[in-house]
Amino acid sequence: MPGARPQILVIEPNDVARRRLQLAVTALADVELHGQFETARARISFGSFEFIVTNIRLGAFNGLHLAYVASLGPHAPRVIVYSDQRDSGLAREAQRAGAFYEVGECLPVTLAAYLKGTLPEQDRRNPDTADRRNDVRGGRRCWDQHLLGRTG
Repeated sequence: MPGARPQILVIEPNDVARRRLQLAVTALADVELHGQFETARARISFGSFEFIVTNIRLGAFNGLHLAYVASLGPHAPRVIVYSDQRDSGLAREAQRAGAFYEVGECLPVTLAAYLKGTLPEQDRRNPDTADRRNDVRGGRRCWDQHLLGRTG
């Protein structure tokens, strides 16, 4: 349906982190929040979501299991699995489950890009390559030097 807002299911056990994710995308999508694996799993089985965003650590359970459950439905949503740290093994496992892997601290910013952008069928990023999008870049560019009247 044109103009309809995407439906997102966010599974995060921490209340503060769950609220941060909700605030990051509430202007772009309808967000349903869950803090427990069991309720989220039941909701995935009976709901239709465009995106599922889940922490990999859900107490005694694993968010990757939710990615596998979501892939079994007739309308498989995009799943974003995140963790507090970059782990190439977890990233590979998320890719095998058909999910995209992100680091939790970057997720509130990148989640809006997931909603607005066109995603490939699967996450093709190399998990062994460091993410350099947020690296601090020092020094001045040539044009800055030119504007200051300095050359060479």
